Amino acid sequence: MKKTAFLSVLLALILLAGCASEPVDVDLTKLSSTFVYSEVYNMVTDPGDYIGKTVKMDGTMNRYTTTTRELYACLVLDATACCTQGIAFEWAGEHAPSEYPPQGAMITVVGTFATFEEDGITYCYLANAELKR
Repeated sequence: MKKTAFLSVLLALILLAGCASEPVDVDLTKLSSTFVYSEVYNMVTDPGDYIGKTVKMDGTMNRYTTTTRELYACLVLDATACCTQGIAFEWAGEHAPSEYPPQGAMITVVGTFATFEEDGITYCYLANAELKR
């Protein structure tokens, strides 16, 4: 009986260990609005320090276009809710535009920080992102 109980507990622990999510390098969900806004500002103005890091953030869904592509982004407000900063994301897998949350919806995004350049402008985004509504 004790052996069966021990094996059951051991199996449960092994299964739970396999369910652990990827570690997050920069978790913006645990910061105050002032710090989140400041950190996102740092990320977009000095992206080299963040390339390849896993970032998790909460914010509002937004869509915008560059000269060649449509981008989806997670926007955050500063403490007074007068200014916004955001990071675009690339949802992992293939998704039709209708599958994305509506503009203004609250979302959580986890992805790998990366950049791309277009027309001499460097854009920051979260690659292979997981999107939660």
